[in-house]
Amino acid sequence: MKIALVSTPWPLFNRPSIQLATLKAYLREHLPGAQVHAHHFYLSIAAGLGYGLYTEISESTRLSEIPYAALLFPELGEEMERLWRRATRGTKEAGDMALSQVRRALERESLRALESVAWDGFDLVGLSICLGQLTSSLYFIREIKRLAPGSRVVVGGSSCAGELGRSLMTAFPAIDHVIFGEGERPMLHLAREAASGKSVPSPFPGLLSPGDPVSPQGSSQVEDPDTLPMPDFDDYFSTLQSLPHEKAFHPRIPMEMSRGCWWRGADPDGERGCAFCNLNLQWSGYRHKSPARVAGELEILSEKYGTLSFSFMDNLLPAQGLGETCRLIRELDRDFRLFAEIRATTPRRTLLAMRRAGIRHVQVGIEALSTGLLRKLRKGTSTIANLEIMKHCETPEAPDLSANLILEFPSSDEKDVAQTLRNLDFALPFRPLKPVSFWLGFESPVWRHPARFGIRRTGNHPLYRHLFPGPVLGRLTLMTQGYHGGRRRQRRLWQPVREKTAKWDKEYRRLHQSPGSEPILSYVDGRDFLLIRHRRPGRFHMTHRLRGTSREIYLFCGTRRTLDRILSRFPGLGEERLLPFVRMMVEKRLMFREGSRVLSLAVRSR
Repeated sequence: MKIALVSTPWPLFNRPSIQLATLKAYLREHLPGAQVHAHHFYLSIAAGLGYGLYTEISESTRLSEIPYAALLFPELGEEMERLWRRATRGTKEAGDMALSQVRRALERESLRALESVAWDGFDLVGLSICLGQLTSSLYFIREIKRLAPGSRVVVGGSSCAGELGRSLMTAFPAIDHVIFGEGERPMLHLAREAASGKSVPSPFPGLLSPGDPVSPQGSSQVEDPDTLPMPDFDDYFSTLQSLPHEKAFHPRIPMEMSRGCWWRGADPDGERGCAFCNLNLQWSGYRHKSPARVAGELEILSEKYGTLSFSFMDNLLPAQGLGETCRLIRELDRDFRLFAEIRATTPRRTLLAMRRAGIRHVQVGIEALSTGLLRKLRKGTSTIANLEIMKHCETPEAPDLSANLILEFPSSDEKDVAQTLRNLDFALPFRPLKPVSFWLGFESPVWRHPARFGIRRTGNHPLYRHLFPGPVLGRLTLMTQGYHGGRRRQRRLWQPVREKTAKWDKEYRRLHQSPGSEPILSYVDGRDFLLIRHRRPGRFHMTHRLRGTSREIYLFCGTRRTLDRILSRFPGLGEERLLPFVRMMVEKRLMFREGSRVLSLAVRSR
């Protein structure tokens, strides 16, 4: 039994595929003697194109589907050339190249990679298709079938879940099987059936094969992630070592702590989970590895591949056992450089434990600075909670923060925009959020219940009309969806926020252009007085002094507190003294108040 696993452009080139590495290890463990080869073709193609050009394309979901679509459907070349010119405006390298140049270089590098493999020797060829990989995967499937017409091709990944996968098989007969959900067990079943000589496998949950009358019901998942074997990244590192010396780099290794999303829960139609999110189409429910397994895996992979840089690919780090996981990682006593995604409700003590464990950077699910909009987004958080974690991540004891600000969300209104503009004034001392326009994902709660969000009609995104011929597109259901319902109005509403965030980013960079710059809003404590310093671009910095009870209240509100909690902490104070103080501090943008909750915004400068 010989199995080829394939990942095509456009994943990040400096990171091996966790999908291929995990599936390879699983198949080898359960199919003794089988030869499983993982082909990270995107790495060799990135080296051939140049890492700069590859990165520009890979970081844009709009750009990433165009070049291979031009190879698949040359009859649409002129239309795609115009699309390419529009999409590459403002880019550094891609904008200087015509699509025809990129297409020729891509074809050369892709064929070189394809022709280095004897495809007719494999019993199965599996492709992992995720966001940005659709047209590249279809191109590779076409060429593999050309080189080895008898190949059996199976596809899986987030872009193949549910109706997405069934439509791919309908539109592209070169695809022999589709895995709808998690890949390990369906792929193992398919391999065993192929080894027994069956051309059409018996039905199996999560697997769609030729002649199946209906979509397979349910899924077949690994119940306990601790039972999964250690991911096998050997093929990626072998490819990396074969590159010329000037193309060498130190990669970042992906890891899994969990699968699914604990915030969403097990019921996709329930009221839990973010309204815009469709990241969990291929999983049912939530499972996570034990702290001991996570730390052990990190230790083994670090030793085997000689690296300290890892990214946890979880939608969210597990809420349970995270402190224990951080403790065990810290006890490994290595200078790790780790990345993870977390919720905005993560408390400060957990942030500090994460930093001590080596988690240097976090992507935080902030998404909005309007509590009304956060309710529409179903984030389960608030503006004051978002500001609190932004504040904590300004300190060197916590991970650096990255986060998005979703603009133009359907059903957002003037009040949401006004709240955002007001609250941005309080966020200016912290790392800027990245403004991103809302896009509609297939099977997200917004897609499933469009009327709730003022959407009248949905369908494949208009971009795809430029990438696929009409008869082909008519048979496809695709990940990125278009919709009708107030889109122009939303763009007008949110334009002031887009402009204000651009100014925020510029001023933050200016105030931090010198190495070791202090936080924009910070304090130093003199025990019986407090000095708060507010750095301002192009203006004199402001200093505020608090004494006695004022100092104590400000320090007490370093994490958000209710007014009642403050009054109980300072029983002799009374509302008649507390409320004017809070009002004054809010007017000076030194504190933030939301309803009955108050947060001090300055961070300690040591």
